Amino acid sequence: GITGAGVARDAAMRGLRTVLVEKGDFGSGTSSRSSRLVHGGLRYLETGDLPLVLEANRERRTLLQIAPHLVRPLAFVFPLHQGDRISPLRLAAGMWLYDLLAMFGNVRMHRLLSKRGVLEREPMLRERGLRGGAVYYDAQCDDARLTLATVRSAVHHGALVANYIAVEGLERSNDRITGAAVVDRLTGEQAMLRAGVVVNAAGPWADRLRALEDPSAAPLLRPTKGVHIVVERARLGHRGAITFLSPLDGRVMFILPWNDEHSYIGTTDTDTAESPDTLTVNEEEVVYLLRSANARFPGARLGLEDVRAAWAGLRPLLIGPGDDTSGRSREHVIEISAGGLITVAGGKLTTYRAMAAEAVGRAVRELVLRDGKPRPGAAATADDPLPGGEARDLTPFRERGIEMGLLPESVDYLLSLYGTESAAVYNLGADDRRLFRRLAAPHPAIEAQVVHAVRRELALTVEDVLVRRLHVYYERSDHGVPVARRVAELMGLELGWDEELIEAERNRYLAMVRATRIRGVLGGR
Repeated sequence: GITGAGVARDAAMRGLRTVLVEKGDFGSGTSSRSSRLVHGGLRYLETGDLPLVLEANRERRTLLQIAPHLVRPLAFVFPLHQGDRISPLRLAAGMWLYDLLAMFGNVRMHRLLSKRGVLEREPMLRERGLRGGAVYYDAQCDDARLTLATVRSAVHHGALVANYIAVEGLERSNDRITGAAVVDRLTGEQAMLRAGVVVNAAGPWADRLRALEDPSAAPLLRPTKGVHIVVERARLGHRGAITFLSPLDGRVMFILPWNDEHSYIGTTDTDTAESPDTLTVNEEEVVYLLRSANARFPGARLGLEDVRAAWAGLRPLLIGPGDDTSGRSREHVIEISAGGLITVAGGKLTTYRAMAAEAVGRAVRELVLRDGKPRPGAAATADDPLPGGEARDLTPFRERGIEMGLLPESVDYLLSLYGTESAAVYNLGADDRRLFRRLAAPHPAIEAQVVHAVRRELALTVEDVLVRRLHVYYERSDHGVPVARRVAELMGLELGWDEELIEAERNRYLAMVRATRIRGVLGGR
């Protein structure tokens, strides 16, 4: 996920020999099932977690700089209605404190809004009981592709990375962890990786990996489940991002635009005994989100049949006192076991880079303690752009795409995914114009992206491509099922698949889609 990718990037940029393994696809767990926000932590002001808000604001500024194509500023309207647990005065105080903790370096300063001001911005909001509100600024991100870009940056700096490689055991020598036994989940091939230090950045799976060293180790995590649903944006009629308090239980929720056609609503925050390997969305969770959104946008009248897609993720939260999931700490901890296994647990997507830097710093100290050899200092991870983020002005890349005959909507879509690396996708079409064909019209994706995903983005399955590289899964009501065969054919040409493998991969994707449906509601991814 994003934390492990950050650790690999930081270590590689320090010149350390680095290997990163992931048992699924990169980002296929929590890191592609978030709220897709890089935010300063406005809601953490309620719990008094001011250091986390300070750190999150700093890291948000950094990510806006190093990945401008994947992390974009976004204005949020926060309306208040009669009966909400937050008063206008408390909201105003929180907004000023939020800007203060950002050292007045937010994208823009907040503004308090009257009832009329809120409705001018969001006329479809429920007017009855509306008291006013505020507009403030945070950032939205493509979480799956931010994870991928971080992995690819690690590769650029010398790391070896491999997805679909599972850790099955830890190697010991003189009571120290010196490596890991791994297996290729696609081929069954086994191997032993040896290293001076092993870092466990497995998110919700972190305690499982710790148990490979010490089965009696007390757990660090008490994960909570967060569900989001995707609906047609026009049904809600909102113009921008909305932060609101659910009238059902007072929880802070979001309605977020994803593109011109889609919005997503989230999130739940519940304890769960579900395994992170088999996490699914249930109807009760979907209904909660729909009822909350309908209460604030009564004209939407959203029902189960309006849900285009959904996803569930596990927040790897630290064990703490009390049962209030929303109040549980979003801080992280770095533990070093008796055998030297370094575990990064907790934290949040926004602060992944800082967490990774701290973890690698601890790893370097462990290496020095073991052999006395000096190691490099901190890496410039806050200054080095991620792949695709080398330029903020993408006008020349847009003009080139139009000149090559691509439709404007496809060009804009490519720029939002690849930034400056859109040129590499254009070049594929220049060599074979057939690759400029729409993959799943009217969706703007083109066939060249499938080839690019295999050649440069480490995609090995149809799911990798349609879910995390292109987002077709979430953005089409058919979830890309009709084009799964074509994607498998294009991948097969690159990976040497025969007809049997192509058909098997198509069927695997179809089975995944079927497995994540609940009464017509998509879930689990």
